[in-house]
Amino acid sequence: MEPYYYSRMGKGEQSVYRAILTGLEELRPSFPVPRMEMEELGNILFRLRLDHPEIFFVTGFSCRVHPAASSVEFLPQYLFDKGKIREHQKAMAARIAKLARSAQGKSSWEKEQYIHDFICQNVRYDKLKKPYSHEILGPLGQGVGVCEGIAKAVKVLCDALGLWCIVAISENNPAKGIRYRHAWNIVKIDGQYYHLDATFDNSLGRDGVVRYDYFNLDDKKLFRDHEPLLFPAPSCTQGDRFYYREKKLSFTKPEEVEKRAFQAIRKKKPLVFHWRGGYLTREALRELVSLLERSAQEKGLHAQVRVNWPQAVLQTAFVPELPGQALTPQQANEGEDLPPQEG
Repeated sequence: MEPYYYSRMGKGEQSVYRAILTGLEELRPSFPVPRMEMEELGNILFRLRLDHPEIFFVTGFSCRVHPAASSVEFLPQYLFDKGKIREHQKAMAARIAKLARSAQGKSSWEKEQYIHDFICQNVRYDKLKKPYSHEILGPLGQGVGVCEGIAKAVKVLCDALGLWCIVAISENNPAKGIRYRHAWNIVKIDGQYYHLDATFDNSLGRDGVVRYDYFNLDDKKLFRDHEPLLFPAPSCTQGDRFYYREKKLSFTKPEEVEKRAFQAIRKKKPLVFHWRGGYLTREALRELVSLLERSAQEKGLHAQVRVNWPQAVLQTAFVPELPGQALTPQQANEGEDLPPQEG
């Protein structure tokens, strides 16, 4: 199957893409590619690296141009020297193979959850934004990453497990205070496309709780708090495999919430659920928080609630002391980490 972004290119762009890919795979210091403007070359390299997360060792490029030539000399900027790159490639291949072995034999949905949970349990967001954190080397080698590195790590693991997956990129929006692009994934499960944002879920999880607020969303729900796509991607029209619906944690009635709250209290566990019993207005949220507090008080406890308002997901801890703040709005991490395209 052709790589996704390659398949969306015209023949001229594809010939440049192939020339760059061959040169990078062979770690050449320079090589000729069909002539294009620097901006176009940078755009092709950017998309190539979304298709091929295993190309983790390139930070940019420069060109030498002869006025009359039909090609340009492409000079990659490598993150390491050739020996170190080969060393890292070997380590990454072994790491990916080991992780993939643990999920062999699982269903597509279970493989997706396995990859998602690996990220949420083993990768922390790199606020310093080191160069390797934008690549699979960060999440898979160092246990740190930013959204670009995390999305590429998800893709490379999906590739290893035979799951269709691409890296999706959104525009920035300075007017809304969103200064950088954001990266996540689109996966195909049982013939349908879904959004999967492991970075956002990673940012919401606390105290050992893995969140699934962005696990298999459709376009309508995802773009409640994501900016429009930079490059076209398949439409995600179904929400039937959304994690909380799949696990019967998507409620439409207050009595369902109350029943699950008592179960969670009995098991001494937090309750995380999705509300789809109408819009989560301030009034509806107040009623849910009051219901959770009443349920907790029946057992001599109090409810401490966090809410991801755009996705209508509530996480409730049942605690012995009255919390200073009964309700805390959560902001998923926008992943301010994609640098401008090189070139």
